[in-house]
Amino acid sequence: MSTDVSTKRPQAAPSQGAERVNWKKRKTEIKETKKQTKEAKLIKQLDKQQRKESAEREQHHQSQRTRGRAYTVSVALPGSVLDNAQSTELRTYLAGQIARACVVFCVDEIVVFDEYGEDVKSVEGEFKGVGKKGHACIQLARILQYLECPQYLRKWFFPKHQDLQYAGLLNPLDSPHHMRIDDESDYREGIVLDRPLKPGKGSLVNCGMRKDVRIDKQLQSGLRVTVKLNKTQNQESKLCKGAVVAPHLPRTEGGLYWGYSVRLASCLSAVFTESPHKEGYDLTIGTSERGSNVDQATLSPFRHLLVVFGGLQGLEASVDTDQNLEVNDPSVLFDLYLNTCPGQGSRTIRTEEAILVSMAGLRRKIDDAFLDVSNGASTNQ
Repeated sequence: MSTDVSTKRPQAAPSQGAERVNWKKRKTEIKETKKQTKEAKLIKQLDKQQRKESAEREQHHQSQRTRGRAYTVSVALPGSVLDNAQSTELRTYLAGQIARACVVFCVDEIVVFDEYGEDVKSVEGEFKGVGKKGHACIQLARILQYLECPQYLRKWFFPKHQDLQYAGLLNPLDSPHHMRIDDESDYREGIVLDRPLKPGKGSLVNCGMRKDVRIDKQLQSGLRVTVKLNKTQNQESKLCKGAVVAPHLPRTEGGLYWGYSVRLASCLSAVFTESPHKEGYDLTIGTSERGSNVDQATLSPFRHLLVVFGGLQGLEASVDTDQNLEVNDPSVLFDLYLNTCPGQGSRTIRTEEAILVSMAGLRRKIDDAFLDVSNGASTNQ
């Protein structure tokens, strides 16, 4: 009997050890399962929060499209950026890149300033070649105006000119006010025709449609006007009916991007002092590699935003040559002085590249500024 018992005890020992090992393993598996469940729960909560924010942002964009956009975005850059191009074709293409970049991000005004400080306020004249101070501003402004103008109006406003020799090779802006002949829209750009009507019958406007539009006001021929078409039209009539409205109405009421205006400034300080807005720009941003990181910046709600870009030598050169400024540090001129491409891999960022990079970085911050306002308004209601 004793021999049998002694032989059985060593057999029980391994099974008890095996049970202990299995229990530890089981305990580890339970901990791992709990950890994975917790992580999955956190990921699910994060996804839910991101979907909620995305839905709020989309709702804000949708309401903005239907309600319109009250604020404006302006971009200022020196005309000397064309001096960095080696031929007329490349200068024209560079101007086209700038126009495309501004339209993609719905810029409402482009200010071309002369960082050499010469008084240039007109686009009359011809570009006389690289290195001629001030003339690059005129050529850049003329090409920007040409590209912004709807294609069916260009033959009236832009006669043959040396600066526009290669403009036909540029990529079209294809913005909302560049409409085809059969496109339907509440608004259209047009030119007042020299075709007199009876007194009190208004004027005729060519809006690029199959029919001319009769507007409610008697205006001088040759003017470019923004027309709001009547919702109901008589299909049997030879004319459409509409009313002349302010150029900003498609943006503020229709929620449409309606192109940009071009302004020439004789120096950097004139960009601020000659603002078309009565109150000026209430938020100004300067761009420089010496600025603070754009990722850490937040924008407050504004009415008129101005983003200023420097030339080949940056904004410092523009400040040095401006006799109206008594400062040496350009950062004191702006509400925010930002580096919109921190950690850049190239020593220099070209102006046409800087516009794309900067506006892409600021777009979300602009949306967030007005998203907070709309959320606050809805909460108060």
